[in-house]
Amino acid sequence: MSFKERIAILISGRGSNMDALIAACAKPSFPASVELVISNNHDAAGLDTARDACIPTQVIDHHQFGKDRQAHERQIDAALQAHNISAICLAGYMRILTPFLINNWEGKILNIHPSILPLFPGLDTHAKAIKAGMKVHGCTVHIVTEDMDQGPILGQAVVPVLPNDTEHSLAKRLLKQEHLLYPQVLKNFLRKEEPDINVDALING
Repeated sequence: MSFKERIAILISGRGSNMDALIAACAKPSFPASVELVISNNHDAAGLDTARDACIPTQVIDHHQFGKDRQAHERQIDAALQAHNISAICLAGYMRILTPFLINNWEGKILNIHPSILPLFPGLDTHAKAIKAGMKVHGCTVHIVTEDMDQGPILGQAVVPVLPNDTEHSLAKRLLKQEHLLYPQVLKNFLRKEEPDINVDALING
């Protein structure tokens, strides 16, 4: 078995992109293993998924820290350090990180965003794409920086926007591409390779 980097995944809900990462990391040739899943939400469905995969989980509820976001992140940082984590993947983690965690893990936090950045940062991306009359929509894996959804882009994938698309149908079609893109980009990132994502191969999801 080749050397595997120890990664952590942060979730707030079901973490479907976490499922794809766990499946990829289970392959002997993949350069990472998921060693910790952290959630800020006790009820996150993804916690059960991680436990079923025998991955250590930890809930660090942000409500316990009131408005002190850095104190919350200090607990996260301590958990990451305790598990000797080398990279972090956000998978539906619904918290904006503070400079404390971003700077402590500079260049080592990845996020997947459901738009073709720099288009449509923030929330409600599927509705924004439809309203804007986009012919294609997509997802982006990027490095997390202090500027939300503006970090260096590591890879992107696209799907067509169909005439009868709703937010739900577009999101469902795009999610399949997210599950393909995130593990591939993580592998390239850990191997320090340039992205080799073939957008044409992903467009028919």
